[in-house]
Parts: sequence; C-alpha cells; structure tokens
Amino acid sequence: METEGLRKVEYGGSLPVQNVQALSAEKLEDIPAIYIRPELESDEVSMDESLQIPVVDMAKLVSDQFAGHDQELNKLHLACKDWGFFQLINHGVLDEVIENMKIDIQEFFKLPLEEKMACAQEPNNLEGYGQAFVVSEEQKLDWGDMLFLLTQPVFIRNLKFWPTNPPSLRATLNKYSAELQKVAICLMRSMGKNLGIDPEQLAGLFENGTQGIRMNYYPACAHANKVIGLAPHSDATGLTLLVQVNEVEGLQFRKNGKWVPVKPLPGAFIINVGDIVEILSNGEYRSIEHRAMVNPKKERLSVAAFHSIQAKVGPLPDLVKEKKPKFKTITHDQYISMAISNKLDGKHLLDQLKL
Repeated sequence: METEGLRKVEYGGSLPVQNVQALSAEKLEDIPAIYIRPELESDEVSMDESLQIPVVDMAKLVSDQFAGHDQELNKLHLACKDWGFFQLINHGVLDEVIENMKIDIQEFFKLPLEEKMACAQEPNNLEGYGQAFVVSEEQKLDWGDMLFLLTQPVFIRNLKFWPTNPPSLRATLNKYSAELQKVAICLMRSMGKNLGIDPEQLAGLFENGTQGIRMNYYPACAHANKVIGLAPHSDATGLTLLVQVNEVEGLQFRKNGKWVPVKPLPGAFIINVGDIVEILSNGEYRSIEHRAMVNPKKERLSVAAFHSIQAKVGPLPDLVKEKKPKFKTITHDQYISMAISNKLDGKHLLDQLKL
C-alpha cells in the first residue's frame, strides 16, 4: 500500500530561519531587508463589498431531504468554479471542538521560545515548529512562524513534533483533526456529484489520503505595509479548511487582478480549493492565489487543515473521456517533491504541470 511508505520518503524541508516572534519582540526600528516586500506598494486591495466569497450550508448539501438541496449543490459548484473560496456554515463540528483548538494554539505560541523549540523542524522534514518553503538564502521571508503536523491517517503521526505543552493540545488536535477530515470528505462527495462522476470516487481518494494541520502565528509589525505574513500562493494540496483564531483579519485572495479581504463569519470554516482538485477536475474547479497580511498593532493566528491524496496526481479518467487533459499525470512522490522544493510563488506549481 502506497501510504505505508510515507514516513520513509524524505521529500525535503525548509532552510532554518530566524524566529519572527522573537524578532518582533525586539521592537526594532528597522526591519531586516529580507522581510521587506517592495511589490506591496503597487498591489491594489479591493474595497468592493459585493466581492465577499459565497456562503455554503453543509446541512443542505448532505441531505437531499432538505428544501434547497439542489440549489445548495449548485452554489457549491459555482463557488468552486468561479471563486475557489467559500465559507461553510452548519458543518456539524461542535463549537467546543473549535474553541478548544483556538485556546490551545494561543497557549502554545505564548510559551517561551526554548519550549516551542522542543518541537522544532529537522533537516529534510517539513513537520514541526519553524517555517516552510524557504529554499534559498536569498529569498524574501514571511513575517510569521508556524507549527506544522501531519495528523491523518493516525499512523503517519510523528509525536516527537507534537507539543506536550499545553497538556491538552494533543487530545484537542486529535479531536479537531478527525472532525475536519469528516467535513472534507463530505464536501468531496458533493463536489464529485457536481462534476458528474461517482461521488465515492473523489471522496475515496481523500479518505485514503492525508491531512496536515498548519498553525500560524503572525506577529504585529509597526511596518505592516512593508511585510507579508504568507506570500501569495495557491495551496498545493486538495482542499483547505481554515479558521481564524483571534479577531484579527488578514486573509486576502486575488480576484480580477485585485486583492480582496475575507471577512470570516462566526463559527464558519473558510474553505479553498487547492491545486490537486484543480488538476483532478481537469480545470473545472480552480485553486485561487491568496496571501496573509500582517496587522500593525495585534498578532494574528489561524489554523489551516490541508487535505490531500496518496495517489497519482492527474485529471480523473472519467473527466477526460471526451475532453483533452489539461494537466500531466505524475506520481504522488514527484508531485510532493515539486511542491516542497519551490518557494511560494503564485500558481507556479500548477503552471509546471499544464499541458
């Protein structure tokens, strides 16, 4: 079984960089040049309120007994096709599960640096506390730190990277991870139905796939207009479920050449389509470039759960019977190696796979 080899393959990691939370605590008058992003001066941020992402009701999606079931399926279809982003309400995950996750993550990032470094990343490994996608000494750096853990399936977990402080975090993460996996698979079933294929085909790929959870900490920065929390990119995985941990907004997506801020709904998940779903759907659904901005006065925290597959990456055969494939088909290992060996750079990964 392909998943059994997951731990044995070294896909690569990220170069070690300075801890941004510690750097920001020094209250420097001048930010190191490696964090300064001159391109931010020319970026246009949209204030058009009509560009808010669609809202999808999962309760209506999962039951065809609901009045409005077909309309909700259509709303999901258009969200994946035209936006690549949507907010999911009535998803069935208890408020308590989400709140416990938020509390424990905030407690983790409050720990002294040496305690957090107990789960630091190691060479050739993306898991742990540190930074991701730093592939050269020269590239610009993001104004943020992260804790990234592989969470599903359970046997791929490497507990050496799982914090023991706060003491409740492991149990909290275990519950949160399992609940979000269920939501992702339900969404895949509905997306499969919308694509006109056997819903279990798409859901099955993700049931047998992987989940990784990235916990993000973006320190406040007096020069917030010059730095970026997470560089513009589309997610290399299949489907991302994100929650904003505190009240500080910062997520933006690109639409019609402008950056559009996302205003999270209380209790909702912000969902975005990843590159793998764009490839599997042969371009019917689109991954969208997005970024995380920094606040000048308050830190921002978020938790993103990435859902992926453990199989060849290419258009689903049922979707290219009568249409030409738009993307190459490559092995899972080739795909992951490509994703990890590049810095975050728009839709660069997807562009490399286009036919």
